Amino acid sequence: MTSIAIFGDIHGNLPALEAVLADMATRAFTARYCLGDLVGYGTFPNEVIDIIRQQQIPTLMGNYDQGVGHSSADCGCAYSTPAARALGERSIVWSNAHTHDDHKAFLRALPAHIPLAMDGFKILLVHGSPRKINEYLYEDRPDSTFTRLLDAAEVQMLVCGHTHLPYHKILPDGRHIINAGSVGKPKDNNPAAGYVALDVVHGTPTVTFIRVPYDVERAAQAIEATAMPAEFATMLRLGRG
Repeated sequence: MTSIAIFGDIHGNLPALEAVLADMATRAFTARYCLGDLVGYGTFPNEVIDIIRQQQIPTLMGNYDQGVGHSSADCGCAYSTPAARALGERSIVWSNAHTHDDHKAFLRALPAHIPLAMDGFKILLVHGSPRKINEYLYEDRPDSTFTRLLDAAEVQMLVCGHTHLPYHKILPDGRHIINAGSVGKPKDNNPAAGYVALDVVHGTPTVTFIRVPYDVERAAQAIEATAMPAEFATMLRLGRG
């Protein structure tokens, strides 16, 4: 049996990342992969990047990584209200100012896709979608959309992040879409950090969503101690937003 861990959307949340990696260390994973968005919203961008680099975890470029890597004012995010946009703009300004230049160079060099093969099962890891780093693949997208994406990628499984909402969708043709949720900024009303364990045996995948409690207050209070919007601390405590 081959078992791998897939996680992403850490968003500068060091306590959540530390808890998830500690949980992974108790399990028999043969590899770990990160879907990106190491930075943004949280106040530990450099510490998070340091860990990912030191542990040599294969990592994708998220839309926030792309923005901060290029010191851009655009994180590639979609906002539902002007107030949410204003908060997001403050977040990327803070992240740009506090992420070290060598870490920005690391973010700029991250890939857009990671292809995998597990027991003959073809898998593609992406941040948003195969065609766009910041495309939101929500679970309620039409099956036809997912079918086209899988056809174009020539894979049996697509694993994405970006929405911060975990799900496992099986298409009528038996192919799979997995969203790994979020380590550092969950949006499903559960503040616990999330990641996915994936096994493939004789071409049949087993997907397990794992939630890990962590010191939310440490992360929230770190936000409140800076010029990063305090609203992000509230979102961590509630597991939404």
